[in-house]
Amino acid sequence: QVQLVESGGGTVQAGGSLKLSCAASPRAFGAGWFRQAPGKEHEFVAAISCNDGYTDYVDSVKGRFTISRDNAKNTVYLQMYNLKPEDTAVYSCAADSRPWRCAPSRSFDSWGQGTQVTVSS
Repeated sequence: QVQLVESGGGTVQAGGSLKLSCAASPRAFGAGWFRQAPGKEHEFVAAISCNDGYTDYVDSVKGRFTISRDNAKNTVYLQMYNLKPEDTAVYSCAADSRPWRCAPSRSFDSWGQGTQVTVSS
């Protein structure tokens, strides 16, 4: 499995921005972000392929969130713009340790501990 450590969470006003980072060790192949708000189910947010930049997003964040990665730094990012109170959740990074799992996916074998994002109205 891959060890994942998230950072960059915090509290921001509605309309604001945050950028989450996920440091992977060793290298992560396919990777993504999920979130879970209090009382709600775990939700897929975004995923990215290994090398060619293919991405996948849940409809509710399209046009506001951007997932990216820097393979030289073994880091995956989630840039979030125009945040809304309903984006408040614990955001977790996910990744796959299997080299053939490169396409954007909603299923992974490694998970981080999560970082809190709170959006105030």
